[in-house]
Amino acid sequence: MTALPTAAGAVRPGSAAGRDTVTSGGDGPTDRHGAAGADPGPGAGDAAQVLDRCRALVRPALVEAVERLHPWVAEMAGYAFGWCEVGGAPVAAPGGKGVRQALAVLGAEAAGAPGRAGVPAAVAVELVHTFSLLHDDIMDGDTDRRRRPTVWKAYGTGPAVLAGDALFALAVETLAARPGGCGAVRALSVALGDLVRGQADDLLFADRPWTGPDRVRPDEYRVMAEHKTGALLGGAAALGAVLGGADAGTAEALDRAGRHLGIAFQIVDDVLGIWGDPRVTGKPVHGDLRERKKTYPVLVALDSPGGDRLAALLRTGDDPAAAAVLIEQAGGRTAALAEARRHITAVERSLAAVPLAPRPAAELRSLLAFLLRRDL
Repeated sequence: MTALPTAAGAVRPGSAAGRDTVTSGGDGPTDRHGAAGADPGPGAGDAAQVLDRCRALVRPALVEAVERLHPWVAEMAGYAFGWCEVGGAPVAAPGGKGVRQALAVLGAEAAGAPGRAGVPAAVAVELVHTFSLLHDDIMDGDTDRRRRPTVWKAYGTGPAVLAGDALFALAVETLAARPGGCGAVRALSVALGDLVRGQADDLLFADRPWTGPDRVRPDEYRVMAEHKTGALLGGAAALGAVLGGADAGTAEALDRAGRHLGIAFQIVDDVLGIWGDPRVTGKPVHGDLRERKKTYPVLVALDSPGGDRLAALLRTGDDPAAAAVLIEQAGGRTAALAEARRHITAVERSLAAVPLAPRPAAELRSLLAFLLRRDL
């Protein structure tokens, strides 16, 4: 099989089975576990430094914003960010890497502005992202995120919903207070509206049949992935660029890049969910097949001549190993990697279409490639 060529090594050869092993990024809507001790690989050091720098720039403003909330709600938000335990005791718990806030800072810098110009966008996007995770965990019934109980599990469903609502309201307030804030709020609303559309489609996919005219098609899945995963990635970079004084064309190019990245990220994550090494992904082997998820490799395979046999296996979920073999024989894995490759090329094409400041543009490319790794 041909490896997926990316600067950060999104696919590396030499797995135990003699096939390509895909490594992908976390900190997205599905970043719940992570893998301890994973080798970050080539280029990861630079991206990690970028994430550290951007977090250090954004953290004071993010803390200041959260402290404006009701104390109990602020505690739940702090717990979600990994700043405290239940009850408010400070703790250095594993939190997200802050990819979206880094994209906002780099978007401003790529437009030629100092990174601090993108901080309000970074704060707003990080608040919205965390809000989406709180509600996503409730909808999916997930009890663990980043090796800690989820907010709804730790505080209760009602309080978690309230905390998510508060974070969304705070994000809007953060942008509205800026000069030209109305336009920034509109842009954030578009990204959030798309995220909600993607989440709605994802939930509805679960109830649609495996075969027949009402089955989920691969093109529907691409739209869902762009909305659910890509909209906030693109929106973060675009918002930072707008606050950094970029023109509409530059902001639109950064938004397109993030949206294509979101599709590639989601599809690579799908490949990992079936064939990934549990020591790297933190997920059980064939985990997505056991959960009978309608992922991209599965949808492609269902359209093949052997689709009916695969559908019968997926309906029961009794033999995920056999289902994985059928999906690979039907070309699902190869097609998924090819589709991810196509969107990675589109990311580069979008970034090359507009003039960007060289250093932040290079850091942006490093970060976008790093997103395709499992060890975030």
